[in-house]
Amino acid sequence: MSKTKRGRVLWTLPSRGRGTCPVCGTTRIKLLYTKIKSDGSALKVCKRCDKATQVRVDAATK
Repeated sequence: MSKTKRGRVLWTLPSRGRGTCPVCGTTRIKLLYTKIKSDGSALKVCKRCDKATQVRVDAATK
């Protein structure tokens, strides 16, 4: 049987969960993963940058 609710939550997000990744700069990509910066604030990043080092995440926001 097919899965009828797969990806349904994306429709409730602004721009369907897409945007520009603050770490790598890729445009129109799904930002579904949360990374915590050193100062405690959260960033939404793409799947590739979910595994990025903490140094790279902190440098992207400057």
